[in-house]
Amino acid sequence: MPGRGEASPSADGVPTPPPGPGVAPPFAAPPTEGGRKRLWLGLGVGALALLICCGGGGTALVGLTVSSIQATEEQGEAITDAYYGALVRKEYNKAYETLCDSAQRRESRAEFARRMSDEPAVASYRIGDVDPNTLTVPVDVTFSGGGQDVQTVTLAPDQQTAGLEVCGVN
Repeated sequence: MPGRGEASPSADGVPTPPPGPGVAPPFAAPPTEGGRKRLWLGLGVGALALLICCGGGGTALVGLTVSSIQATEEQGEAITDAYYGALVRKEYNKAYETLCDSAQRRESRAEFARRMSDEPAVASYRIGDVDPNTLTVPVDVTFSGGGQDVQTVTLAPDQQTAGLEVCGVN
């Protein structure tokens, strides 16, 4: 039998708190008010954070893709302009430097210069839009004799610089 001020055990063996003021059970009861509100508020905030992260990542991916395409187009125009500009000025060594490695292996600098000087001279040219998928550029060429032709320049990325190079002209 418990003495005065001691708790008496309950039927399951857990002592009951002694009677009197200021006595509390060993743990506080969980709050019951607003439990669902907090749950839905937390889920909403989590969903918003996920949307912001995924939306930002998707936007960044689209931005990178667009800027990559624009950079390819700009590089393609620049190297094509350098190639044809050198041909107009009859600077065949400079034109040869714009060629890709495989084109330079197929034809030496001297052979390229000889072939270019034997062909009708390029008087002017107009560069079309670069196709970033096929890396081709249409060029309207006017020759010194008055003839005209539409040539297609094939570009290829340089393995060392990652810039574009002229790899063929049809």
